[in-house]
Amino acid sequence: MDNRRLILLLVFSFSLLMLWEAWQKQGQPAPAAGAPAAAAKGAAAVPAAPAATLAPPASPGASVGVPGAVPGAAPPAAGAPTVSVTTDLYKADISAQGGDLVRLELLRHKASGDKTKNFVLFDAAMPHFYQAQSGLTGDGNPNHRTPYALAPGNRELKAGEDKLELRLEAPAANGLKVAKVYTFHRGSYVIDVAHEIENQGTAPVSPYAYFRLVRDGKPAEQPGGFGVATFTGPAVFTEAEKFQKVEFEEISKGKAKYASKADNGWVAIVQHYFVAAWLPRGKVERENLLNDLGSGVFGAAVRLQVPAIEPGQKGSVYVPLYAGPQEQDKLAQVAPGLDLVVDYGWLTVIAAPLFWILQAIHKVVGNWGWSIIGLTVLVKLAFFPLSAASYKSMAKMRVLTPKLMKLKETFADDRQRLNQEMMELYKREKVNPLGGCLPILVQIPVFIALYWVLLGTVEMRGAPWLGWIGDLSVQDPYYVMPLLMGATMLIQTKLNPTPPDPIQAKIMWAMPVVFTGMFLFFPAGLVLYWTVNNLLSIAQQWQITRLIESGQKK
Repeated sequence: MDNRRLILLLVFSFSLLMLWEAWQKQGQPAPAAGAPAAAAKGAAAVPAAPAATLAPPASPGASVGVPGAVPGAAPPAAGAPTVSVTTDLYKADISAQGGDLVRLELLRHKASGDKTKNFVLFDAAMPHFYQAQSGLTGDGNPNHRTPYALAPGNRELKAGEDKLELRLEAPAANGLKVAKVYTFHRGSYVIDVAHEIENQGTAPVSPYAYFRLVRDGKPAEQPGGFGVATFTGPAVFTEAEKFQKVEFEEISKGKAKYASKADNGWVAIVQHYFVAAWLPRGKVERENLLNDLGSGVFGAAVRLQVPAIEPGQKGSVYVPLYAGPQEQDKLAQVAPGLDLVVDYGWLTVIAAPLFWILQAIHKVVGNWGWSIIGLTVLVKLAFFPLSAASYKSMAKMRVLTPKLMKLKETFADDRQRLNQEMMELYKREKVNPLGGCLPILVQIPVFIALYWVLLGTVEMRGAPWLGWIGDLSVQDPYYVMPLLMGATMLIQTKLNPTPPDPIQAKIMWAMPVVFTGMFLFFPAGLVLYWTVNNLLSIAQQWQITRLIESGQKK
């Protein structure tokens, strides 16, 4: 039997098993959402939900040392004014209600469906509700429900400017005068969010501030190919506990396990290709809060205490917000561990170096399609000795096929004797019928790791190769690559030894058709890798088979 084809079938079956398991675990629907109330024309708002109760609410005047509960989600006020800030990377809309970041349009990333539009990460409209909120806890203190004074007009980062500042003022309350300040930077997806606090009272104050991401629990953009779902949900990182993903469903059931208190780290919400994260700086005690806010909406927040502010003095609390693509070469520079949001699971130890090589090639050739081809060649060279051993074994089996067929005819009625004679033939000819298995098995983790690299890297999103391939992260629109891949598999089947069993032989010839059908819906980048790998395998297998059949040794 053709061991190589059998193992390839096992490889793909194992891959599908992993993908199905991931879909079952990560692709679960969010808890049933209530009917959202309309906020404004064309936008569906999130209904108000009860406040989270991880800490006792602060009483009036008890803003010193008491971490009041973070207020629950609230719908944007109908007609609340907004101001737009445009930089070289995004367009951000800030609402006067709470000074929330209610919309974030990424100018260098196109929408999944309509390529004439830009990708929107934060939005107040359905199908995805996603915002960044911040404020002070405690009764009467300014929070994301407080109306802020917002100067009208849009802001734009002009040529020659490196940063742009937007300032919002909250009405004085509890003896505190609070201003929320956004600072946008050129060439950066990091937005500095600060609360400047003036103590107009007669006693020192040390309020708690919260910085929260609020999102519905539905999966965002997903990759193509058999309903594969990548992780969407909150994540927490600390130096002690490292990277922890938390399912929305676990939060709803009260079973979420994560580092709730630390003096370092960050809290984020991860989705395919993109991430938003609050990144407190320095060794500052903070509390991470993951909550089900009701109506299918979830919160991921960090709460920390503002240093004591004396009467008549000013203080501030500042936390950067990263909201943008999961660009691996930049995330680690933004914050320790942030690059881990690009999660390859248990194959990270293989996938991470593969992407590093892929990226290094891209820096030279400047195109991700050619980079995939270059990586395929390097992977093939790395496994050249193992592949050669496999092809030699199959070539020898091909030479023995007539003898095996004769034995099958001779001992057709005696299965035990047939097996004995076949084993004797293998021993006499010094052929190991399983010789092609081990080299293929060793390559299984590499194939699966590369699959997740091509599936999960935002660098591949919208990346063209040539001609009709305008996006390597989605399927070939004209199915040219899958059909070409199927043709290469037919050639490989022709080069392989014919199995003695007619049923096995038919299965082997059916495999290219089956694989072609499956690869019709796979990302073009993965199909490109598989096709080039097949072409290189054909060249190597043909040469080895030719030498073996001519009686030469290689």
